[in-house]
Amino acid sequence: MKFLTTSLLAILLLVFSCNKKNKSISLLQEKSTKIKIIQEEENTIKKRFNLPNGFSHIKTKPNSFENYLQNFKLKAHNSKVHLYNGQLKGRQDVHAAILDINVGKRDLQQCADATMRLRAEFLYKQKRYNDIHFKFTNGFNVAYSKWRNGYRIKVSGNKVSWYKTNKESKSYQAFKKYMQLIFIYAGTLSLNKEMKRVDLENMQIGDVFIQGGNPGHAIIIVDMAKNTANEKIFMLAQSYMPAQEIHILKNLNDVDISPWYMANNLETLHSPEWNFTKNDLKRF
Repeated sequence: MKFLTTSLLAILLLVFSCNKKNKSISLLQEKSTKIKIIQEEENTIKKRFNLPNGFSHIKTKPNSFENYLQNFKLKAHNSKVHLYNGQLKGRQDVHAAILDINVGKRDLQQCADATMRLRAEFLYKQKRYNDIHFKFTNGFNVAYSKWRNGYRIKVSGNKVSWYKTNKESKSYQAFKKYMQLIFIYAGTLSLNKEMKRVDLENMQIGDVFIQGGNPGHAIIIVDMAKNTANEKIFMLAQSYMPAQEIHILKNLNDVDISPWYMANNLETLHSPEWNFTKNDLKRF
């Protein structure tokens, strides 16, 4: 009886050992077959970056800001980030891709400016001219529709006013001059006040993590996905100081899913060059 009991124990231990070994092999196999995130040959945000296993893209409506960002064109893989003056950004280790949109030749299109540029470019493309408006730091609202009708801005100290001209203002070049004016007199301080606070649970593509200050910082969500457990992941883009090409941020704290970030239970967002809290999430 003692022999049988000892033998039975030995068998159980062997089965447990085998199960544990098989489980370890299974985990190793799962890790080794981990999906390749970057598709180097693809040229849009949605197609360039695959999703971690079990996740599906957040569906977006055609002609929406969310869809516009998801399908934004990217420069060739391994492109380097350039500053407005053509020089290379000091840190080339923070970006996973670069958006195919110019930065201009002046030190203007920095962090908040990049988010406003993307929003305004989308609205311009949709011919929603009345929806393009931003406030200067002093609170003065600058509507593109008025600029489009030939009005211009006069700035005297902290006083701002409109005046009428006979200049043609309906070209894309005139729109870009309007945006340059916004970049000069608006920033994180004004945009932070202008945007609406959003709970993390209601996060959507196009929302912005922003801290108003001098300096402050702002980064925009350009894609999202979720799984059946309702866990959400998101992707971020930024410009920075000095003005530089808008680029997709790596997740240096979770390289296995980079450039994706986990949204669930997020308290502090550690982006490569700035930290935000969940309370910094806002919407246009």
